[in-house]
Amino acid sequence: MTGRTHDAAAITLLGIILVAHPLTNITLATAVVGFIANQIGGIAPDIDQPTAPFWRNLPAEGLLGKFVGKLLGGHRFLTHSLLGAGLLAYAGHWLLVVLQPIMPRVDINAVWWAFVIGVASHLIMDTFTKEGVPWLLPIPVKFGFPPVKALRITTGKIVEVALIFPGLILLDIYLVATHYNAIVSFIHTHVGS
Repeated sequence: MTGRTHDAAAITLLGIILVAHPLTNITLATAVVGFIANQIGGIAPDIDQPTAPFWRNLPAEGLLGKFVGKLLGGHRFLTHSLLGAGLLAYAGHWLLVVLQPIMPRVDINAVWWAFVIGVASHLIMDTFTKEGVPWLLPIPVKFGFPPVKALRITTGKIVEVALIFPGLILLDIYLVATHYNAIVSFIHTHVGS
């Protein structure tokens, strides 16, 4: 999947989970940082790809990206597995604990969950691509859905661009429309005060 599809999928999965399990007491700061963490989580597994947008925004992009990519076993290897997701979750939690003193009004547990949901959405979406995902690494078998590889999505092609990405946007619009009053109430409570 492309970066923008992963971005949309991360926020869609976060929205679905928040609809199913609404947070009762959350600050605006936690919501903003959680959204950012969710988007970072949505692209974090691609840290193993030297050409990923993450690396293009850093100095010495190519060199650092290639080094990290080789260290992690290449694209769609360690960071695209349950083991890798666990390592990313651990690293994300560690970073949030380190940053906690400069974010006193932020619930780092809620932010951490938003990050993990983003990571999970990435792996789920990549499972639908022709390449699949090595969910059970160190067992080096890539799993994909549907099981017939020819029926899976090719990254950046018509099915993703014309169906998957717009479908995620429509689902996001639906979630906002059906929960509009709760969203307005949250904003009014936390921004208006």
